[in-house]
Amino acid sequence: MKTLIIVIHPEIEKSVINKRWIEELQKHPEKYTVHSLYEAYPDEKIDVAKEQQLIESYDRIIFQFPFYWFSSPPLLKKWFDEVLLYGWAYGSKSGYKAGGKKMSLAVTAGIDEEGYSSSGKYKYTMNELFRPYELTFDYIRADYKEPFVYYGIENNPSSEWIERSVPMYLDFLDAF
Repeated sequence: MKTLIIVIHPEIEKSVINKRWIEELQKHPEKYTVHSLYEAYPDEKIDVAKEQQLIESYDRIIFQFPFYWFSSPPLLKKWFDEVLLYGWAYGSKSGYKAGGKKMSLAVTAGIDEEGYSSSGKYKYTMNELFRPYELTFDYIRADYKEPFVYYGIENNPSSEWIERSVPMYLDFLDAF
């Protein structure tokens, strides 16, 4: 069963981790389909029917993005607003087309994990900050799974640190 990886990164060429993850995922086309929203829609004009068909074609969907300003890049919010429509994603007998599909997040975070705690720099855990995503997936009756978060790019930009994330991400996807 292939997994759809929806990548939301506005400057993927400047990325170090997300770009590396995509390179690795593309080595396994039998397992993963990578769909980059900013590459598909540089003008941010989303083809809603195409996106809905894509979601309907997969049972396992990951949203991969860098975490900044305590959220995702803005195109993901726009995607949710435009793609997860009444009558398709929720709210009618013919809705809930994403219902039952496994969905999760794969996120890169700037600071170390300790910063995301009640006593840390940002006062909240990642799971607390991810609640809007969890609620969105619950609302459309998708099967939300625990996210994968790789912390600390601001403090650990070495190639060894980046490479360490690759098998961890692949293990997460295999278990997903």
